[in-house]
Amino acid sequence: MSEDSKNCCGPNHDAEPIVTRSVAPMWIIVVTLALLFFGGLYLDSHGGWGEPKLYAPFTSTEQLEAFQPKSGAAAALSRGKASYDAVCGICHGADGLGKPGQAPTLAGSEWVTAKNFNRLAHIPLAGVSGPIKVGGKDWNLAMAAMGAALPDENLAAVLTYIRSSWGNKAGEVTAADVQKIRAEMGRSPQPLSGEQLQALPE
Repeated sequence: MSEDSKNCCGPNHDAEPIVTRSVAPMWIIVVTLALLFFGGLYLDSHGGWGEPKLYAPFTSTEQLEAFQPKSGAAAALSRGKASYDAVCGICHGADGLGKPGQAPTLAGSEWVTAKNFNRLAHIPLAGVSGPIKVGGKDWNLAMAAMGAALPDENLAAVLTYIRSSWGNKAGEVTAADVQKIRAEMGRSPQPLSGEQLQALPE
């Protein structure tokens, strides 16, 4: 076979490769641009502009500030509610109405609304064991000293919260009050019955 016929009929290894362009479908470009546009709108309205103090559902510092307690008393109540929900609300309920056979009501309870809070403070600090009458109903239960591990400030906030919630209208309890009662009780106090609590000064 001649050299000319090889060049004519066989592959030409000396030829330059040809580059061709692969065009993306137009619908992919349109969808991508639309997603970028609406994603930008979402971030603009929900992103808080990078404010480190903002978390959902807030979108501005002004909105966040509107929900913050404005005074010392309001801040204490907010702290008291948070501690109550975490420690007490499991048994006594978020509405303070208690649970049948498990925990008595705190709403309208004579132990909560008493003029003074000495007996009330002994309950979370020492616990309860044995018969006790709450709201005209007899209970025979055991409650651990759920407030003994709380700092004085937090326990005072809890007591203040339950004395001023669910229709209760009683006075504030301070951290100094709790500290004084805790000191008087001494270390590792034993759970008290209703009769023993009644024997305490109000």
